[in-house]
Amino acid sequence: MSMENRWLLPEAVSEVLPPHARAMDLLGRAVMDLFWSWGYDAIDPPLIEYLESLLTGTGQHLDLETFKITDQLSGRLMGVRADITPQAARIDAQVLRGDGPRRLCYLGPVLHTRSDGRGGSRCPLQVGAELFGDASPQSDLEVIALMLETLLRAGLDDLHLDLGHVGIYRALMQEAALPDQDERQLFDLLQRKAMPELRAFLAGHPMSRQVAGWLWALPDLNGPVDVLARARTVLAGAGAGVEAALAELTRLAERLDQRYPQVTLHLDLAELRGYDYHTGVVFAAFQSGRGQDLARGGRYDHVGEVFGRARPATGFSADLHALYHAGRSRAAPAGAIWAPVAGEDPALEAAVVALRHQGERVIRALSEENGLPSALHCDRRLIWRDGQWRVDAWTP
Repeated sequence: MSMENRWLLPEAVSEVLPPHARAMDLLGRAVMDLFWSWGYDAIDPPLIEYLESLLTGTGQHLDLETFKITDQLSGRLMGVRADITPQAARIDAQVLRGDGPRRLCYLGPVLHTRSDGRGGSRCPLQVGAELFGDASPQSDLEVIALMLETLLRAGLDDLHLDLGHVGIYRALMQEAALPDQDERQLFDLLQRKAMPELRAFLAGHPMSRQVAGWLWALPDLNGPVDVLARARTVLAGAGAGVEAALAELTRLAERLDQRYPQVTLHLDLAELRGYDYHTGVVFAAFQSGRGQDLARGGRYDHVGEVFGRARPATGFSADLHALYHAGRSRAAPAGAIWAPVAGEDPALEAAVVALRHQGERVIRALSEENGLPSALHCDRRLIWRDGQWRVDAWTP
């Protein structure tokens, strides 16, 4: 590597510099304080774990996103976490244990082997909340509401919320009774909404015309809340699982519309993101003009099974970097007080200590230079006047 290139960062890896790092830190504290006020307890899992634990119940996609290393002490394979959610499930099931609902939250770095291809970072600062031990729709409502409050706390507006339910597709797959390979192919077609290919697939596979019709209609069942009424007609007779999922989505949409009328609701019954581990309601939040979601989540009731406790679970996560850049929490240079160089005056030292204890930013001169450095955004100065050290306004 040449001298000109040796300081370049890897692709899709970024750093945060002043004053934005300070502003992002304040945003992170505000979000974690919000979680605490809702009853969520903070956890700080390790950055690396043994691979068997780290990838539990998350599917192949997380395996491909995880950097793998060999532990020099044990010889076992370890991974750098690409998602904190599985760690939270392990902590709930094996470390904290206990019965009843448990609310956990976190803020920490994760690392991905590749970017998402849409300008996303490979080293997000993941923030999120998980609710374990309750299978009721009230848990999904709470987590979605907390996600929206998080985005509002970050200064985002013009929000759109996408809602789906993987239970609908799972129920239709039981009716279709396709082999695993064919089911994966159908899943891909629905995700891409590749209608000509979907038509050919349904025509070429043995299933009833009714089931084929339901699957064909699924990609078109998206739009405002009133699409649920159309879905109940189109999917009539699809079984109790589909009826229960539609009823759950209807109640959830009504409650969210009442609580957050400023948020645009969108239903997509073919939204299957995270299908390999989600078990119920799935959701994602967007902002107008941005194609990539800012936060996402859903119900994942079976992740804890391998830890010996199949606890109901729902949660969401987001990248704090993305929230900061999308929101209104811009980093305005903070004012500071310029103080004289340290000397033998105990009154000066006491004044500086007192100001810092009050939360002021005090920058000490390092020599007997004249003037104040405007680059440090000092808007005041500490001067001796009328027998004491006083803070005066200063304009460069």
